[in-house]
Amino acid sequence: MALGDDSTPASYIHKVQHLIERCMTFGMSMEECMEALAKRADVQPVVTSTVWKELEKENKEFFEQYKQWRSQKGGS
Repeated sequence: MALGDDSTPASYIHKVQHLIERCMTFGMSMEECMEALAKRADVQPVVTSTVWKELEKENKEFFEQYKQWRSQKGGS
């Protein structure tokens, strides 16, 4: 596990979730976020992808609006 001295898998996942939320404030796609976290926080892309997809399941409306907002601003 990366990201310092996280003592449990739950705390690690919580940190990854927080980092994903930060990526989203910059309007990143899941792929862009996976790349950024792999480079800057040593988070395996599969972890980022898994946490992102779980967040999508739990927050369908938000992610639909987020994707719509990204497409309107010129993102993918």
